[in-house]
Amino acid sequence: MSGAVCPSCGVAVVPGYVRCPKCHKALPRARGSHLEGGTAVASATGKGPLITAIAIGVVAIGAIAYLGLRKNEKPAAQPAATVETPAVPAQAEVETPAQPTEQPAQPTGPTALDVAAGLERNLKKQRLWSTVSIIGDHVDVRSGSCEDPGMKPALDEVAPSFKAAGLTSLRCLEQSGRVVTARDL
Repeated sequence: MSGAVCPSCGVAVVPGYVRCPKCHKALPRARGSHLEGGTAVASATGKGPLITAIAIGVVAIGAIAYLGLRKNEKPAAQPAATVETPAVPAQAEVETPAQPTEQPAQPTGPTALDVAAGLERNLKKQRLWSTVSIIGDHVDVRSGSCEDPGMKPALDEVAPSFKAAGLTSLRCLEQSGRVVTARDL
C-alpha cells in the first residue's frame, strides 16, 4: 500500500481520501486505479435498478392476487330456485289448538331506560355532566354536580316517570361513590 502526498501542503495521505485531511484541498485522482480504504463512497451502479424492478414486480403480483382472490361484496343475482312441496292429503290435516288472540297488556309509558337516557341528555344540556344507570329497582346518578342547585329540579322532574316505570328509589352519588342525596319514588 503506497501513500499519496498532498500537492498543496505535502502531508502524506492514505489512498482513498478525496480531500487532504490538513488543508482540505481536493486531491488529484489517479486514472484507472482502484482505491482501497479511506472514506470514498462506492458508486451507486449495479444492483439498485434490479432491486427496484423486483420490488415493483412483487407489488404488482400482490395486487393482482388480491383483486383476483377477494370476495365480491355484491353476490351475483341467481335465479330463484323453485321448490315443489308435496301435496298434503285432506285427511292428514292436524288441528292446532287455538292461540289466545289477546296479548297481555304492555306498559304504554316510556321504559326506565328511555327515561334514564332522557335524564342524562337533559343533565348534559345543563352542563351537569352525569351518568345515569338503572341498577335493579333504583336509579343511580353519578356526578360531581350532585350538590349543584340545578340538579334537584332536574331529578324532581323525572321522578314520576321513574316511579311509573316501576323503580323505587333515586340516588345521586359523587364519582367517589359517596351518596349525596337519596329518595324513595
